[in-house]
Amino acid sequence: MYQPYPSGDNKTVEQERPPAPPSIQTAVKLMYGGAAVSTVSLIVSLVTVGSIKTAIKKAKPNFTATQVNQADHFIIGLAIVSGVIGIVLWLWMARANGQGRNWARILSSVLFFFATLDLLGVFSQPKTALGLVFPVLTWLIGVCTIVLLWRRESTAFFRPQR
Repeated sequence: MYQPYPSGDNKTVEQERPPAPPSIQTAVKLMYGGAAVSTVSLIVSLVTVGSIKTAIKKAKPNFTATQVNQADHFIIGLAIVSGVIGIVLWLWMARANGQGRNWARILSSVLFFFATLDLLGVFSQPKTALGLVFPVLTWLIGVCTIVLLWRRESTAFFRPQR
């Protein structure tokens, strides 16, 4: 086996990480699935954008036409920004966890905690069945992913290589 000649910069040479165990491989696939679900959710949100004004008028009958338009634009912008951020986070966490970055496993857990709080918020407001499908599906993918990331075989994969 070839080892590079040590240089004088006192940097430690990190060994090559072993292949990811099946639990990590499955978790990464689930994260890519989470990105796909988030993408479909964003598309559905954008397709149903026409119903937002009606919902605003129904929820806030005292709003003026200007206020309805402002609320409509705000909700559309928020949906786009949060949707894109969600997709990017799923993809970033899939890549970083697949590379064995322990910080990514911890950050994934923190993000799952926030997703759980978000799901509680979703249940606290009236929604259609379609409005519940994507948040619940995303949360289920998240819980399965977190369980896989914290299994014993996964923990060994995240340990620093020496």
